[in-house]
Amino acid sequence: MKTIAIAGTFDTKGTEYLYVKELIEGLGLCTFTIHTGVFEPAFEPDVSNNEVAKAACSDIETLVSKKDRALATEVLSKGMEKLLPELYKQGKFDNIISFGGTGGTSLVTPAMRALPIGVPKVMVSTVASGNTEPYVGTSDIIMMPSVVDVAGLNSISTKIFTNAVFAIAGMLKFENTKVVEKKPLVAATMFGVTTPCITAAREYLEKRGYEVLVFHATGVGGRSMEALIHGGFIEGVLDLTTTEWADEVIGGVLNAGPHRLEAAGKNQIPQVVSVGAIDMCNFGPYETVPEKFITRNLYKHNPSVTLMRTNKEENEAIGMRLVEKLNLAKEKTALFIPLKGVSAIDVEGQPFYGPEEDEVLFNILNNGVN
Repeated sequence: MKTIAIAGTFDTKGTEYLYVKELIEGLGLCTFTIHTGVFEPAFEPDVSNNEVAKAACSDIETLVSKKDRALATEVLSKGMEKLLPELYKQGKFDNIISFGGTGGTSLVTPAMRALPIGVPKVMVSTVASGNTEPYVGTSDIIMMPSVVDVAGLNSISTKIFTNAVFAIAGMLKFENTKVVEKKPLVAATMFGVTTPCITAAREYLEKRGYEVLVFHATGVGGRSMEALIHGGFIEGVLDLTTTEWADEVIGGVLNAGPHRLEAAGKNQIPQVVSVGAIDMCNFGPYETVPEKFITRNLYKHNPSVTLMRTNKEENEAIGMRLVEKLNLAKEKTALFIPLKGVSAIDVEGQPFYGPEEDEVLFNILNNGVN
């Protein structure tokens, strides 16, 4: 029978978790309970908090004696991150659900991220309507707002808990069992201003038997692609939209971090790379653009996104970072430089048209890439 793992603090939120447990079992599903609190649970779990602590080379007695909530959360989170994937591999559960505030969310989500993509993961959290990137990362965790704090059963919380249970139960009941032909996976990066290029490339590859995964180059998109490459899912990379490096160098809001453009080279995955949308750095609404950039060439892409045209100095710095990353790849790498602009708005008559700025970037690449 299908089994849903329930992970959380059964000491401080025992009533809430027992309610969820009984809801799931009332649907004819099994539960597998993991206690992540420090003190005695309100009901007997399948996995004790001491087992979780031991996975992080500690024990509950030590954590209790320290009286340090932050330390306990850190240790139990590390234990969960190690233990949960092992329990999944052993067939103990099919998907997982948890509930919490900032502490509970921070404790359980690293372990959820350690599970394979495709394993249903639902986190009902008080922080689900804010910046969820620290919790979700590059995984497929479903964050569901709790609306009220996870503190007692009331007319609001029970409705939210019930909806969350029905959602994860539905993911089990309606699991896709259709056999799909496995095709070689190609990862591609895209922005709105590089869409025509990626669309044409995707259609070309699909006609030739490839499956193309398109990643929106918004920071998390680039990181997600890199993670899948490292995970061995990807057989080819069409990294035509490397715009995240503009944000990383300049300080925009859509940066993918310092390890972007490393995974394919390190894993010897064939990659075709270009400089799509490197003419722009991304900020939020116009009023959020840093004051030092307010006199620059700014373009309101939509009410939520303001773009800034990169200048020669920035393009030189971006080019140097691209050279550094591309030279990590010893083979199976091709760099393509576009002849008519690096984005849809970097062409004659458009607001970011800048052949001189582009030429600085191209010279750095031509002279630096091995």
